[in-house]
Amino acid sequence: MLLSVVATETSTLTFLSIPGVAYTGTLGFLQIAFGYVVGRIAVAAWLLPAYREGRLRTAYELLERCFGIGTRRLTSGIFMLTRLLADSVRLFATAIPLSLVTGWSLALSVVVIGGATFLYTYAGGIRAVVWVDAAQMGLYLAGGLIALAVLGSTVAGGWGEILRQAGAAGKLRVIDLSFDLGRPYTLWAGVLGGAFLTMGSHGTDQLIVQRLLACRDLRASRRALVGSGLVVLAQFALFLLVGLGLWVHFSGVAFERSDEIFARFIVEALPPGVRGLLIAAVFAAAMSTLSSSINSLASTTAYDFWSATRPGADEAAVLRVGRLATWAWAALLTLAAIVFIPLSRYGAAVEISLGIASLVYGGLLGAFGLARFRPDVGARAARVALVTGILGVTAVWVFARTLVAWPWYVLLGTALTAATGTLLASRETGAG
Repeated sequence: MLLSVVATETSTLTFLSIPGVAYTGTLGFLQIAFGYVVGRIAVAAWLLPAYREGRLRTAYELLERCFGIGTRRLTSGIFMLTRLLADSVRLFATAIPLSLVTGWSLALSVVVIGGATFLYTYAGGIRAVVWVDAAQMGLYLAGGLIALAVLGSTVAGGWGEILRQAGAAGKLRVIDLSFDLGRPYTLWAGVLGGAFLTMGSHGTDQLIVQRLLACRDLRASRRALVGSGLVVLAQFALFLLVGLGLWVHFSGVAFERSDEIFARFIVEALPPGVRGLLIAAVFAAAMSTLSSSINSLASTTAYDFWSATRPGADEAAVLRVGRLATWAWAALLTLAAIVFIPLSRYGAAVEISLGIASLVYGGLLGAFGLARFRPDVGARAARVALVTGILGVTAVWVFARTLVAWPWYVLLGTALTAATGTLLASRETGAG
């Protein structure tokens, strides 16, 4: 399950976009991963016991027990929309190398990858998704290690020379102690912002919670969750190093899209056989996340929307609804990825995807915090607080994104949601 969690959150964005982040910047992205570990520890101590004790099938059942079916459906709907937008970006990023190899258009490449992933997700359900995730993780990690070895052999002087040139250019810097909220990769944004981001993604997102609920007990869930943070930290380091090697290999030449840099190296610089393995690794990283997304969206549709109002429905009926939802979500993700193609020039896909998720994770995390620590907050107050948190962060993104970087969004949204809910609850108590 640990391997499945890592494979699910990694996707093609880690494989293709993270090297591009190091190519155009430094190793500062690692500061985000420090916060990821802290956030997982908090979720393991705070939310996992509530999920396990309640024998829940989706994360949003917890909110229904405190704030009613309306809140459950609202948060589930927000999850669906966020997953659709963020994972369509991931699907688009995967289509880049397939398009480069085959000469197909990006749109056709998106359709082929989406269709292939749908087939085994539909046929095997969550069990197939988890085990295929674990195998795919081994494949794409092997691809990253092979890329390191090949890059070392293509540069005169090997990795010693790569690190020397990167150090001279200031690209080996990991820690940035700046207090500038507009800079995304500082120690404070990484540890605090990254911690709240991972609390939102791993504590309130059905994509990950679904796996943790499938573990045999609380101890196993905690081991899978916290262990995954350490593995992700090592993964980020691996692919950032690949980015430094690419920077030396291409002599720092500017690319139209930073997501294309590693893909072009794979297609143009690697020998046959090795090239095929790396392309397979790209697809493995992509399909592990896409299959998980389709499956979690389908289960949320079936449990949070269909069966929630049909308490007498048997599991066979829920399964049929889930299968129909699998078809629908696979089609929607594919379509959204095609729509994203003309928008892809506005930044690295990994930053766009994380930014989209960060807009809503704060509101969701704040709502779960109210359910856990302020169950006296009324259902209406909880929903108003949730929407306020999301709208507040969205306003920051629209009007002040240069002043406040995306790693701070979840923390801001959580604080705004919690404060609004607490204030409304106090007023209701005073009025009563």
